[in-house]
Amino acid sequence: MAECSLSQLSPGQSGRVCRIEGQGTARQRLQEMGLVRGTTVKFVRAAPLGDPIEIRVRGYSLSLRRQEAESVMVEREGEA
Repeated sequence: MAECSLSQLSPGQSGRVCRIEGQGTARQRLQEMGLVRGTTVKFVRAAPLGDPIEIRVRGYSLSLRRQEAESVMVEREGEA
């Protein structure tokens, strides 16, 4: 499986979180929202101008700025 950032997934694709790059409060905030290693996330859709993006994680929808999603590294699992 190829590793990429969450922002590089296409709508319908899923991935498993490998790591969150960066440090400090931004990283902690993402982890508190459920983006921890081993969690499966699904890219649902992007806004018309590409930012923000909507993902599905742990049974709920979450909107992230594309910049935040770039710091979340995932292993692609294919289309769902």
